[in-house]
Amino acid sequence: MPYLIIDGQPLHYIDQGTGPAVLLAGSYLWDQNMWAPQISALSQQYRVIALDLWGHGQSGSLPSTTTSLDDIARQALALLDHLQVERATLVGLSVGGMWGARLALLAPQRINGLVMMGTYVGVEPEPTRQYYFSLLQQIEEGGSITPPLLDIIVPIFFRPGIDPQSALYQDFYAKLAALPADRLRESIVPMGRITFGRDDLLSRLGELDAASTLIICGEQDTPRPPHEALEMAELIGCPYLLVPEAGHISNLENPAFVTAALLTFLAQRN
Repeated sequence: MPYLIIDGQPLHYIDQGTGPAVLLAGSYLWDQNMWAPQISALSQQYRVIALDLWGHGQSGSLPSTTTSLDDIARQALALLDHLQVERATLVGLSVGGMWGARLALLAPQRINGLVMMGTYVGVEPEPTRQYYFSLLQQIEEGGSITPPLLDIIVPIFFRPGIDPQSALYQDFYAKLAALPADRLRESIVPMGRITFGRDDLLSRLGELDAASTLIICGEQDTPRPPHEALEMAELIGCPYLLVPEAGHISNLENPAFVTAALLTFLAQRN
């Protein structure tokens, strides 16, 4: 498995297929396997790169120097440099969209297109910020994501009414339950605080290129509801799509719809 040492830690990534580059940036608490349906389809005609966030999947611990989403964007740019990718289309879901927008603003000449999915680059609304921080504190103090916490956290990522016995739900539940205390305390919890304590980027959205930006949101996304997607799309002046029958992890709840939308967007950009 390929790794790149960045800021003293190994960043794990996959690099599959040939053609114009597509960088997939996933959600908090998920590794690059969340993109499996899209990697399979897109790599038939594109070079698909997907990374594991620090402390997720096979990547190392959150580097001590990483204190903001801007740091994550800079590290992703270092990965593109290492892979000699001059331009890429970035598809970011949730926190992947949060730092993806920062990468597009940091190095616009390197981004051929930007898709932000189930994300919001404004500050976290204060009630939810406090709520998420309280969950993170419980995880940090206990050193595990206990069953009561799993019953709170896991449903957040899916559309209301999803079958809790489904493989998608159960696999995610099991992965979170298995996270060891050191990984939670050294990487997962601090990465959560970086994510939910982010600064406001809404005022800079007008700097993005509307013609090469797309906003996508699950129509039943609870943590990042459609009104946030519409607000960002209006500030950018770009189109936005709602994914039917999908919550936050829309690319896995309705993979056919999302993959088709991405292929359409990529065909317009390349």
